[in-house]
Amino acid sequence: MSTNSERIFGGYVTRRLFRCDVARALEVSAAAELPPHTLMQRAGLAVARLALAVAPHARMIWVPCGPGNNGGDGFEAARHLKIWGKSPVVTCLGAAERLPADAAAAYAAAVQSGVTFADAVPAQYDLCMDALFGIGRLRAFDARCSEWIAQINTHTAPVIAVDVPSGLDADTGVAGPLHVKADVTVSLLTLKPGLFTADGRAACGDIWFDSLGVAEPIGACAELHAVAQIATRAYGAHNTHKGSYGDVAVVGGQQGMAGAALLAARAALHGGAGRVLVGLLDGAPFPLDFCQPELMLRSLPDLDFTAMTVVAGCGGGGAIHAHMEKILAQSRQLVLDADALNAIACDASLQNGLRNRRDRRECVTVLTPHPLEAARLLGMDTVEIQANRLEAACELAQKFSCTVVLKGSGSVIAAPGKLPRINASGNARLATAGTGDVLAGLIGARLATGDEGFSAACDAVYLHGKAADNWPGSLSATLTAHTLALSL
Repeated sequence: MSTNSERIFGGYVTRRLFRCDVARALEVSAAAELPPHTLMQRAGLAVARLALAVAPHARMIWVPCGPGNNGGDGFEAARHLKIWGKSPVVTCLGAAERLPADAAAAYAAAVQSGVTFADAVPAQYDLCMDALFGIGRLRAFDARCSEWIAQINTHTAPVIAVDVPSGLDADTGVAGPLHVKADVTVSLLTLKPGLFTADGRAACGDIWFDSLGVAEPIGACAELHAVAQIATRAYGAHNTHKGSYGDVAVVGGQQGMAGAALLAARAALHGGAGRVLVGLLDGAPFPLDFCQPELMLRSLPDLDFTAMTVVAGCGGGGAIHAHMEKILAQSRQLVLDADALNAIACDASLQNGLRNRRDRRECVTVLTPHPLEAARLLGMDTVEIQANRLEAACELAQKFSCTVVLKGSGSVIAAPGKLPRINASGNARLATAGTGDVLAGLIGARLATGDEGFSAACDAVYLHGKAADNWPGSLSATLTAHTLALSL
């Protein structure tokens, strides 16, 4: 059985993402134009086809259905599976007489087709299709629904989520304490931003998309960044030299934290910069990096920030604060990470210096905060940042008139006047010390070699994550920041 659904993450530079209010409005307007086949019928068919594609040998299929239109999609899917010779068992939350009109019609059609309806979860099943709440339920579940979700998450059978795993906020990616953990999610009509950031990636599993034959609406809230342009040295570019690929200066590494600055510098070198210089904040810098002797260690007064792309803050500690005014004033292209961001967050004059860079046309600035650093810059806490990562990144970009990379699962890249991007690459292997320093250095290299700020950030974030996705060895193989930098 073929499917019209598309698997996400493969071969697309960008995919547009839409908030759920857009999807609801689209469903209402489109349904009126598609008699006699409603969108619910199309949705059920799409889900049933995907079930056959991803679990072709499943016979007994449990379809827990909610009291709204997501449940109606489940009824329709069960009806098709029954017609195709499968054995779907539907359990329902709520009474049939209280279903919305479309869902009630789907329920009646499923009953007429001979679908089995039960009050209890089947003892054994080969596949579960979560059609409980989708985008329609964000409050606490009652005892019965909680029991079903616990069963879904602990049973060995694979799980397909219809549109959105129940309990996941489709706009923000925030999952409730209890939510469905799907192996496959089929997003219907539009792709939603919450599937790709915060808790979304872990909750959704493998993500598929089916437009149900409806044209894409206007008013996207973000894009999914799924393929980057890899910076290469062209074979025919003979008449070039190291100066053709730009200089990067890394400023950071106070006493006991030199490794962070060196990791950023190594990443900049392997990311394509022509020369990389390092200004350590340690009072007694050593003469060279023995693991990467190509790096040029300099005292800070010897670095001409006006002529280089500057990466500041990696391992900077409290020592970076004294240099921030000069870095903000003199650097044309600047990546601010870690302690550089903390210094700005606690100093109003440095915040003004950062904002003033927007008045100099030649200046490009990229901030790379993790959620705690973003919270400090916005005067919030990390819970508020993580509650709406897309909104937080955009707010930071507007506040400081620069490109912002809000790191985390589904890193968000935002800039004034740009549709924000959610990065599609990366995994939990990046949750180790120093990988953020590597990202900062890679962004610096992309800027030094001529990329525009927003593009440099988007592509560097993607390639950084892709290196983790391609990491050799078993799933438990440790990724270290040093070897990550060498792999770029």
